[in-house]
Amino acid sequence: MPSVPLSPRYRADALQKLSSQEVDVLVIGGGVTGAGIALDAATRGLSVGLVEARDFAAGTSSRSSKLIHGGLRYLEQLDFKLVREALKERGLLLTKLAPHLVRPVKFLVPLKHRVWERGYIGAGVMLYDTLGGARALPRHRHLSRRKAFEVAPSLAPDALIGAIQYYDAQVDDARHTMMVARTAAELGASILTRTRMTSLVREGDRITGAHVQDLETGVEFTVKARVVVGATGVWSDDLSKAAGIPAPFTVRASKGVHIVVPKEAIDLDTGLILRTEKSVLFVIPWANHWIVGTTDTPWDLSREHPAASKADVDYVLDHVNAVLRKPLTHDDIEGVYAGLRPLLAAKAAETTKLSREHAVANPIPGLVLIAGGKYTTYRVMAEDAVDVAAKNIPGDVPRSRTDRLPILGGDGYQSLWRDRRSLGLPVERAEHLLQRYGTAIHDLLWLIQEQPELGEPIPGAPDYLKAEAVYAVTHEGALHLEDVLTRRTRISIEERDRGVTAAGEVAALMAPLLDWDDTQRQHEVDNYLSRVKAERAAQEEPDDTAANATRLSLATALVPDGPSVLPTPQPTRESASARRAHRTW
Repeated sequence: MPSVPLSPRYRADALQKLSSQEVDVLVIGGGVTGAGIALDAATRGLSVGLVEARDFAAGTSSRSSKLIHGGLRYLEQLDFKLVREALKERGLLLTKLAPHLVRPVKFLVPLKHRVWERGYIGAGVMLYDTLGGARALPRHRHLSRRKAFEVAPSLAPDALIGAIQYYDAQVDDARHTMMVARTAAELGASILTRTRMTSLVREGDRITGAHVQDLETGVEFTVKARVVVGATGVWSDDLSKAAGIPAPFTVRASKGVHIVVPKEAIDLDTGLILRTEKSVLFVIPWANHWIVGTTDTPWDLSREHPAASKADVDYVLDHVNAVLRKPLTHDDIEGVYAGLRPLLAAKAAETTKLSREHAVANPIPGLVLIAGGKYTTYRVMAEDAVDVAAKNIPGDVPRSRTDRLPILGGDGYQSLWRDRRSLGLPVERAEHLLQRYGTAIHDLLWLIQEQPELGEPIPGAPDYLKAEAVYAVTHEGALHLEDVLTRRTRISIEERDRGVTAAGEVAALMAPLLDWDDTQRQHEVDNYLSRVKAERAAQEEPDDTAANATRLSLATALVPDGPSVLPTPQPTRESASARRAHRTW
């Protein structure tokens, strides 16, 4: 499949195309579900547009636990259908669809009670190994107390009397979402970020498109569509209001907070899954780091910037420290991130009891809404949404084929991985790039061949090359410094200074590609630094209300940001940046 770079030129062409041609499907929302819908529709031969107010995966889809899993705890809730479906998708992602981005990870389940607990949890894990026919990973194994401490020396002496080890999978969620969107673009979809739907177009009882604003320029335009599909996560109810209809289902936001600590802070040869009074807590290996989380609390404050409070961070530390020989402290923390899970509301008092299954509705002709679900089942959600959308489109629409289509970088990956020592790079660097780009690594190697200095590490973020920052702009649709530091790379949570040192260098690499002058380049740096300051300050506040207020008061709104829907008045005259957007890059 030839690569279609999401470059500034591509963006200008996509803006022109969507403002002048009707599409079969217009997707609102650029998280993993929206990107998956765009890809599914494109594979069926439909013309597709996607608009996202911020960046790919800027909301929930970049702030997950980064796991591709069936949800072991859902077995306890007897939600066999959800677990079976998720495990089937896990197997597809590992072996066919995204082997370059999804990889196995092993977890240890500590046992605290003799006899009954091993039998109870062991039976559940055995079922987990077989449901859905997902046999892509090794089966679980039972460990004695001695064997458990061999793979988990950091655990306290009283943390377990034995353990069970099982396998799941993990993913860089933001990169995966972006790669799904790029794959849709290669099949002809017009994919746009920093474009907000301001209102829906309605003719009689039918939705026929949307009014959209390019947040980079302030220019407004109308996209005509046979069907609009809303995949806006925690903003789902707002989309119903924009259509002037009662919400077919209600979505509640649940905040999940994770911390990132260095690998040496916890001596483990395995991930951990720990039971808490509310849910479960994961300790997840992440390159040279551990991700520890998550919380699960109702959230009804700013959905654009959910803030982690000191109470959230302390909750995570207290629960993981309950099983560690050497406790983690605030000084160990390299990064913190908070995200909002869109949960379908039910008659449950606590968000943790709400189902993670998704719902699809076609409340009026020309409008389809989807919400709920979990990251792992994004492809199934997308297929269901397009199946419903197809009923709004004249003629026969083919069935989905995304279960057989590798996303960009996946086709031929295994062969390239076996030959990774022949790529002319240190093997660790080659592995790092292959697990981020797959076969698209050749684009990076070409950039470095043309400009050898791009093969140097980014100052302040030595795990990443300068070429990756350039490639983020020329091929991956990055328009702002935050896009690169937070989502194309994970510098913002992996470096102890949250990317402050790297910000200036990365902005300098991006500037000539996006036609930034010195003033704009400095604005980008200042904006990023203000966000880091705001997030750090929020994490010192005692509760959600104070953290939210601090986060919003300190963040400098230099970059257009906000939800996927709802109008925000902006100037409509064409600015200098608008003229730049229409140049050929």
